[in-house]
Amino acid sequence: MKMILLGAPGAGKGTQADFIKEKLGIPSISTGNLLRAAIAAGSELGRKAAAFMESGNLVPDELVLDLVKERIGQPDCANGMIFDGFPRTVEQADALSKMVDIDMALLLDVPDEVIVNRMSGRRTCPNCQTTYHVVSAPPKVEGVCDKCGAKLGIRKDDKPEVVRERLAVYHSKTEPIVEYYRNKGVLKVVDGQASLEQTRALVAEAIGVEL
Repeated sequence: MKMILLGAPGAGKGTQADFIKEKLGIPSISTGNLLRAAIAAGSELGRKAAAFMESGNLVPDELVLDLVKERIGQPDCANGMIFDGFPRTVEQADALSKMVDIDMALLLDVPDEVIVNRMSGRRTCPNCQTTYHVVSAPPKVEGVCDKCGAKLGIRKDDKPEVVRERLAVYHSKTEPIVEYYRNKGVLKVVDGQASLEQTRALVAEAIGVEL
C-alpha cells in the first residue's frame, strides 16, 4: 500500500500515521524528519538543505523530492509507505506521481474551529517533549509533566492566532491537492473530528484492516 495522509495542521495525521504503520507494517515518511535526518547525517543533500534553512529560506521542491526519491528506494519501502504531510502542493504531487503510483490518499477532515480548540488546548513539556491536552489528555497534576515534573507550556505554533494563520496557508496552498487526488480516483475521506478511538476505527475501515 502506497498512501498519502492529507489534512490540515492539527488534524491528527501523525497519530493516524503511527497506527497505519503498525497495522500495515510499512514506514511513515515525513519530509520534516527526512530533512532533519539528512542534516544530522551530514549527507550532501543534508548540507544543501541546511544552507537554505540556516538562511531562513524554504528548502526548494527539487531538493525535497531528491530526499523522497532516496528514501523510497530503501528496502523497508518495498511493500509500500505512508507519506505524512507530503506532498503539500499540486506541483509536488505531480512530481511524486512520476516516482511512485499512489494507491490511496486518505483525508482526515476536521473543521477549522475544532482544530483551533484542539491545538490551543495542547500543552508541551519543554524538557521531555511529552504532549498533553487540557481536555482530552490532561496531566495528573495541572500544568506539570507526569514524566519529569517540568512545568508545561503552550508552544507558539499552538496559539489560536498562529493556528488560524497556518490554516489559512493550508487552505490556499495545500487543500487543492485534495481535488487532485479526488480526480485521480484514489481519495478517501474520514471524519477526523470524533474521538481518537472513533477516528482510528474509521481509518481502519478505510484501509481495510481490523482494529
